[in-house]
Amino acid sequence: AQSVTQLDSQVSVSEGVPVLLRCNYSSPVSPNLFWYVQYPNQGLQLLLKYTSGTTLVKGINGFKAEFKKSETSFHLTKASAHVSDAAEYFCAVSDTVPETAGELNTNLLRC
Repeated sequence: AQSVTQLDSQVSVSEGVPVLLRCNYSSPVSPNLFWYVQYPNQGLQLLLKYTSGTTLVKGINGFKAEFKKSETSFHLTKASAHVSDAAEYFCAVSDTVPETAGELNTNLLRC
């Protein structure tokens, strides 16, 4: 079975400093990994995804995540936080079989 673990349930950062939201995964097969964001009073939005190929994935609003198979990690980063980044961030994993449901976990980022 696959799972994700977000190591920080709540992260507070000041504007202009780097952001790191950590996500570790477990999957018996090559995983598809996702970060979603939910801004206040809005729906869930896909931030970025890794399916295969290039391990450094660029997403919207300056966010990036790097797939590190050896560390089973897919940490989300941004070079400089902005007050508009305050939101809930969700890491998700899904295996390559479409019928198999993935697992979703969450981080709350306060700026």
